[in-house]
Amino acid sequence: MAQFYSFFLVFLGGGLGSMCRFGIGLAIQPLQGRFPYATLLANSIACLIIGVLTGLAMQQAINQQQRLLLATGFCGGMSTFSTFTAETWQLIQAGQWLAASANLFLSLFLCFGCLLLGLKIAA
Repeated sequence: MAQFYSFFLVFLGGGLGSMCRFGIGLAIQPLQGRFPYATLLANSIACLIIGVLTGLAMQQAINQQQRLLLATGFCGGMSTFSTFTAETWQLIQAGQWLAASANLFLSLFLCFGCLLLGLKIAA
C-alpha cells in the first residue's frame, strides 16, 4: 500500500507540473516563434523549485512524501528536457544554429544557476 501512495503522489504532482508547463506555454505563446521561450522558462522555474526542495531536503525540512510530490512529481512534470532536446534539434534542422546554440547554452547554464539559487534560498 505504501508503494501505491508513493506512485499516487508522483502522479498527482506530475499532473500539476504538466498543467503548469502547459499554462506557461499558453502564456508565452505570443512570444514564441524562432526560439522556445516557454520551454526555457518552464525548465528554469522547475530547476529553481527543485533547487529549493533539494536544499530543504538536505536540511531534513521536508519528508520523503513531500519530495515525491513536489520534486519527482511536480518538477518532473513541469521540466521538459525531452521537449528541449526535440526543439533544439528542430532549430538545427531549420539551419538556425545560433538559436540552437543559444537554447543549449541558456537552458543548461540558466537552469544550473537557478538550481544553485534555489539551494541558496533554502539555506
